[in-house]
Amino acid sequence: MNETTNRKCVLTFGELLMRLDAPPPQRFAQSSSFNMTFTGGEANVAVALSQWGVPTRLLSKVPAHALGEACLNQFRRYGVETQHVVRNGERLGILFVESGAGPRSPQVIYDRNHSAFRSLTPDEIDWDAAFDGVEWFHFTGTAPALGDSVRATLQVAVSIAQQRQIPISFDCSYRAALWSIEEARVHFQPLLQQVDVFLGSESDAATFFDIDEQGDACFRALRDKFNLNCIAFTERRTAANGDQEYCGRVLLRDELASANWHRLHVVDRIGAGDAFAAGIIRGLLSGHPLSDTVPFATSAAVLAHTIPGDFLLATVDEIHAYSAHGPATRGWR
Repeated sequence: MNETTNRKCVLTFGELLMRLDAPPPQRFAQSSSFNMTFTGGEANVAVALSQWGVPTRLLSKVPAHALGEACLNQFRRYGVETQHVVRNGERLGILFVESGAGPRSPQVIYDRNHSAFRSLTPDEIDWDAAFDGVEWFHFTGTAPALGDSVRATLQVAVSIAQQRQIPISFDCSYRAALWSIEEARVHFQPLLQQVDVFLGSESDAATFFDIDEQGDACFRALRDKFNLNCIAFTERRTAANGDQEYCGRVLLRDELASANWHRLHVVDRIGAGDAFAAGIIRGLLSGHPLSDTVPFATSAAVLAHTIPGDFLLATVDEIHAYSAHGPATRGWR
């Protein structure tokens, strides 16, 4: 595939992982084989946006061998640019997934020590080329969890985006398997002072940013403390009958909008938050009304729960149809 660098695009920064799934509903101890795909929180956002007609580009690092190339090929398949991914280092990080069943929760095991991405340094990247045509920069809280070298590289990217007045979005995505809450707080707070859009939850606001207010007041307190342009929260709840429900709420400057609560049918939860983030970025980039953006992003996340794997494989029309009509029993027409 010929990749271009002269078009406006969204740039995402983060680690690319090999995902190995035990055959559902088996447990790890029962599995004699695993299904291999590739993922990455930031890259999942790029895949969704690319399918919706928004050009996207990855900034990452993978080893220069067949598995690294297989990883990049999977993202190229969905139209994501990969020519600024550094090829070097020892190995791909691995994400092992055991699907849950009924009352048994899914299990995730990370094996990402000594991965190629952890060794990424700022001088390995052609920054002018990587940011050529970029109109949005996105990262998540998993990147700064991966060590000093990655944090230094991320800070260069954030600084360049600021210098070029490129909007920056930060999805909290705290992972307890990677670092402690105390460590995350140290690095999340200065990062939040440098971004325009924050994606997370009311719990994240309290845990990492010392925001004690709740409800609408939480949005405004976080906005005022960190001078944010936009805050997007998701919320899950369990209904009395055990069903899970999901909704999104967004504050854009002084305007607050909420989506309806949606009942979830969970096939695979991984990547749902990335689908929500992609929906928010799409709406903000396109200048869509918040009253359209929040239901779209929420519906994208709800549909992502129904699809095996990390990628949201749903068109704009499918998402709009679900948002307008709810679950289809006989197909939308």
